[in-house]
Amino acid sequence: MSFPLLTATAAVPALGAIVTAAVPAARRTAAKWVALFFSLVTLGLAAGVFVRFDPGGDRYQLTESHAWIKDFGVRYELGVDGIGVALIALTALLIPFVILAGWNDADPQETGSTRWRPTQGFFALILMVEAMVILSFEATDVFLFYILFEAMLIPMYFLIGGFGDRAHAGTDRNAAAQRSYAAVKFLLYNLVGGLIMLAAVIGLYAVAGTFSLSEIAAARAGGQLELATHTERWLFLGFFFAFAVKAPLWPLHTWLPNAMGEATAPVAVLITAVVDKVGTFAMLRFCLQLFPEASAWATPVILVLALVSIVYGALLAVGQRDIKRLIAYASISHFGFIVLGIFAMTSQGQSGATLYMVNHGISTAALMLVAGFLISRRGSRLIADYGGVQKVAPVLAGTFLIGGLATLSLPGLAPFVSEFLVLVGTFARYPVAGIVATSGIVLAALYTLVLYQRTMTGPVKDEVAKMPDLRARELAVVAPLIALLILLGVFPKPLTEIVDPAVEHTLSDVQKTDPRPDVEAAK
Repeated sequence: MSFPLLTATAAVPALGAIVTAAVPAARRTAAKWVALFFSLVTLGLAAGVFVRFDPGGDRYQLTESHAWIKDFGVRYELGVDGIGVALIALTALLIPFVILAGWNDADPQETGSTRWRPTQGFFALILMVEAMVILSFEATDVFLFYILFEAMLIPMYFLIGGFGDRAHAGTDRNAAAQRSYAAVKFLLYNLVGGLIMLAAVIGLYAVAGTFSLSEIAAARAGGQLELATHTERWLFLGFFFAFAVKAPLWPLHTWLPNAMGEATAPVAVLITAVVDKVGTFAMLRFCLQLFPEASAWATPVILVLALVSIVYGALLAVGQRDIKRLIAYASISHFGFIVLGIFAMTSQGQSGATLYMVNHGISTAALMLVAGFLISRRGSRLIADYGGVQKVAPVLAGTFLIGGLATLSLPGLAPFVSEFLVLVGTFARYPVAGIVATSGIVLAALYTLVLYQRTMTGPVKDEVAKMPDLRARELAVVAPLIALLILLGVFPKPLTEIVDPAVEHTLSDVQKTDPRPDVEAAK
């Protein structure tokens, strides 16, 4: 029996969460190191998954299958394709940086506030989220995926509501109310989406007789399972609605700015760079594979929603006064690009969408974490409270600029490759949609450069005159992320090689091929 590498990759952070939570209350520093240790072990296991995966091999590899709830046909069934491998690597890579960046975020404050912030609980919840997200990228049993899809809401609710941003304009009571509102809104939106998905999961079992993704897909491809048109469309809508809430896609996006604004910067990264990727990943794995005809039927409407997300998110980012909410609306725009690439139904579009998930995670983590370091120094999230930071903290300003340039997909940085592929793939089949989507690039340049100009340049404000530059721990967080942005910007081959075969399988599921160019190349 081979070593269960996929189970181990998810079990280690889960075990780490238990051990971290069990550290005595007075040993806060020890709890931090324990959490960091388990996150690094998980990163090593994820690297093992990446290395052992063979892009030229079977679609799903490193598979595990064990009986779980026999009476209902539910199995503990795992397997990864190239898309899952890339996102597992992203998750495992970001968590150590999230822990380092939030090193002091949950420590009790000597400020007269009576609210207790248990350090052990903070880091244990982060590790628990990591375990659930990784396992959701591995699950090939639909019911198992649903359980994980919903269960990750619980630790995220407490991370948002119980460990909110300290840089809040107002009293402790007002800050607590805002955090509570953001956490409840996050939970309700995602619970509603999950309940609708549950109805679709039950409906799928009723017609297929199994929850196994591979069995259902094989039966559909072989003609043993034929769904009535209206049945398939309703099931597709049930799944897609839940994934669109998680992604988030307009008009189901409104929980994200509240959640990211009220959460600490590391938790905001956990939301948008890690947890939200489960939604777009599931569109590729479940919607397209299980419901190919319904996916083609819904594509025109989904493309419109994606375009609205791109333009609407970017326009609202331009008008923001709050740094973290600006980054949140920018992420809504970026998720629009990801969904656009998925439903363009071309190899370039879907490869670009998968790379976008990875690259957006890295670039948003870099920008948000540097923004968090900036906010913690000044104690304010308002853009107007800054000015001239580059003169007193040049390294902080420089890293903030690189993170911002990555967000606007500057050539030479990782997001450029993915955004370019999404646009090329969209132009090939839907040229009008591609033209509209390019407006998001212009708006991204506007909100990013204006943010930098207002916070980092100009006269030095008195409140930032003595602002310290990045410290060693903070540099240890930011420098590797920036190095990755540059490396994957000039050499994306390691990711494209592992992702492209999975994309080919997905396109074959929906019986799509790349459009032929209208003009033949000159011979």
